Amino acid sequence: MISRRDFLQTSMAASAILGASGFGKWGRLAAQQAVTQDQLLQFEAFGNVSLIHITDIHAQLKPIYFREPSINIGVGPNKGAVPHITGAEFRRMYGIEDGSYAHYALSSGDFEALARGYGRVGGLDRVATVINQIRSERPDALLLDGGDTWHGSYTCYQTQGQDMVDVMNALKPDAMTFHWEFTLGSERVNEIVEGLPFAALGQNIFDAEWDEPAELFPPYKFFERGSAKIAVIGQAFPYMPIANPGWMFPEYAFGIRDEHMQEIVDKVRGQGADLVVVLSHNGFDVDKKMASIVSGIDVILSGHTHDALPEPVLVGETIIVASGSNGKFVSRVDLDVRNGRMMGFRHKLIPILSDVIAPDPEVSAVIDGVRAPFEEALGEVIGKTDSLLYRRGNFNGTWDDLICDALISEREADIALSPGVRWGPSILPGQDITREDIWNVTSMTYGQAYRTEMTGEFLHVVLEDVADNLFNPDPYYQQGGDMVRTGGLGYRIDITQPQGSRITDMTLLRSGESIDPAKTYQIAGWASVNEGTEGPQIWDVVENHIRKQGTVSVPQNDSVTVVGA
Repeated sequence: MISRRDFLQTSMAASAILGASGFGKWGRLAAQQAVTQDQLLQFEAFGNVSLIHITDIHAQLKPIYFREPSINIGVGPNKGAVPHITGAEFRRMYGIEDGSYAHYALSSGDFEALARGYGRVGGLDRVATVINQIRSERPDALLLDGGDTWHGSYTCYQTQGQDMVDVMNALKPDAMTFHWEFTLGSERVNEIVEGLPFAALGQNIFDAEWDEPAELFPPYKFFERGSAKIAVIGQAFPYMPIANPGWMFPEYAFGIRDEHMQEIVDKVRGQGADLVVVLSHNGFDVDKKMASIVSGIDVILSGHTHDALPEPVLVGETIIVASGSNGKFVSRVDLDVRNGRMMGFRHKLIPILSDVIAPDPEVSAVIDGVRAPFEEALGEVIGKTDSLLYRRGNFNGTWDDLICDALISEREADIALSPGVRWGPSILPGQDITREDIWNVTSMTYGQAYRTEMTGEFLHVVLEDVADNLFNPDPYYQQGGDMVRTGGLGYRIDITQPQGSRITDMTLLRSGESIDPAKTYQIAGWASVNEGTEGPQIWDVVENHIRKQGTVSVPQNDSVTVVGA
């Protein structure tokens, strides 16, 4: 007798052969002819339940360029496993043709040339077109938003998230969960959530004082779709008070809370759930571990780490779907749900090629309306770039190199630190840099650019602490960002070593001298989680620097030597 896991593996293999994962088949055609909207959206409907997943939009309303990482190191049990495979190896694994639109969407190789050929990606009016097309075929499809939605742009900052709330309401999601949203402050979050026309879920959002589930964020919601009873469970970002300023939301506590998750799964199963879906902002590796611990979950819709995978990953009997970021992709998952269980699935990761997919006029009008008061400020040209500006990779990206240069120059520092956040669009060589572009990589509610003193010893402690968040072999101790970016500082990192022993050979780049543990250095940085941090806003620091440069050129950064990858 075939096991359910073997049945699902067969379902996954069949989906890939049928082209349901989307890329292998159509990528080859795209290399030969212009890709069309019909090709991007083509899907052979399956089963009786459809899920639509979007996540990590980071307030990107308009089409952008977005380069995927060229390096994404996995450690422990995830070494060499997706999503920690990139470039040509990734393309070979999924049968993606070089030069195809799938190559462009999912891989960093030849990014500039492919970007000039295929154009921008994303735009929530294009996302709306895809959602509407799926709904025209499957009117009762569930649209689920994985969070990091009300954060990451000039207009989102200026409107305290209202721009994104208005546009997302026009998309009509059925549920969402949370991360950066809480950095608007709990008072504002509470105000928005109380007015949402859809479910705001978080089984791991607790009242900090009473250590019990927070009433405003129910753990789950039931939906009756396709003659099936579906339980959607929310899983907010577990590490909020560590990765973000806890003083902004002091009444809430988070955590993975997998024991509570198991209780909730058992509860909804006991109430007759035929399908259990977890709408997660854990990060992909954390979701994999949770799926191995918590039984009874059919589907995890994964967010936070911005991974885009053309096929789900199977852990036990749970499929994990990763749908990218910045409005660049929409995932469609069709499921055969019968006799109280998931019997099979078909999946497609749809790239939002904005020159190919027609914008939805209704959502376009909403987007234009929320942006209208800010258009003059958004479009002001600050400078130009001769370099590809991007922010992805475990150790550096050219956007953060530029930010570090600005911090050192404008704040008169020896060393600069820039957080290893993953949000922020790319800019092609030769493009103007507008104020909107700068805010797209700096916008947050605690963006003060501090200047402080650190001893070499304390700087080493800081780097070791951040490295452990990324390279601890236990996914439950990883917070899903990338390594803090450094300016003016070089070092060697051995990711196979334990915390305290990974970082060596720290060097002050301008002099070539080794960092002295006892010596004090002037450090500039931004995005401190400490309350009361003082300094100019980071977007002003970067704008001033770019204005002085006129045209920026970011050289290759070889300041970090990586061992053990």
